[in-house]
Amino acid sequence: MNRLMNRLMKTTLLSLGILSLNACVSQSTKSGDVGIERKQLLLVSEQEMMQGGAQAYAGVLNEAKQNKQLNTDPVLTKRVRAIADRLIPQTAIFRPDAPKWNWEVNVLKSDELNAWCMPGGKIAFYTGIIEKLQLTDAEIAAIMGHEMAHALREHSRERASNQMVQNLGLVALGALAGVEEKYLGAAALAMQVTLTLPNSRTHEIEADRMGVELAARAGYDPYAAVTLWEKMQKQSGGGQPMEFLSTHPAHENRIKDLNVYAKRVYPLYLQTKK
Repeated sequence: MNRLMNRLMKTTLLSLGILSLNACVSQSTKSGDVGIERKQLLLVSEQEMMQGGAQAYAGVLNEAKQNKQLNTDPVLTKRVRAIADRLIPQTAIFRPDAPKWNWEVNVLKSDELNAWCMPGGKIAFYTGIIEKLQLTDAEIAAIMGHEMAHALREHSRERASNQMVQNLGLVALGALAGVEEKYLGAAALAMQVTLTLPNSRTHEIEADRMGVELAARAGYDPYAAVTLWEKMQKQSGGGQPMEFLSTHPAHENRIKDLNVYAKRVYPLYLQTKK
């Protein structure tokens, strides 16, 4: 009887947890012209993510400074920051509060082909991606718009929230069904393949689409996102894993989607030229 009562209690608690999760489903951004309307599970607080992003960013900058890798080329740093200055006001189309974020933009000396934006608008560009791909300003804007979109859409916050739910689900699975610990590892892997990877690809697609709109509104040709990924495809030498095993869309599919959405926002770009 006690065992039955314990399971009933756990089932009730799990049900209450699911109800509270439903109350946290919302959308972090407006849809914009590209039509991003997917609902998100946001359990972790926005303030917590922004504080964490600021602390992590400060740590990265401090390490880069110690290694003499921070903003070593003033001309390049000025160029990247000027592009950001044009993009940041456009973030209001997705989030009215975003232009007032404490945005920071820095360039790190590294051969890595990388750039990122932490929660709250903390941006880093690596010299490698600019120099190796010989990026135009419009292509830098395409990358920066994409990375800004991750922060605007709060993808980090969403992934942290999804991880919380996955952990809750595994605990409940073990408690309710009496599953042995060795089987929980397989369940965790199944959840990762089924939930985490598709969500990550979804995040990349959303960031691509929002990024081309930000670039177009800032006066950068949105088709630069297409030429950017053609360069990335050439750089990878066809070594990208199959799409269903990757957290990113396949290059070919990404380029096709970017062509569609670059065409959709191209009139916004033309309006900036009048």
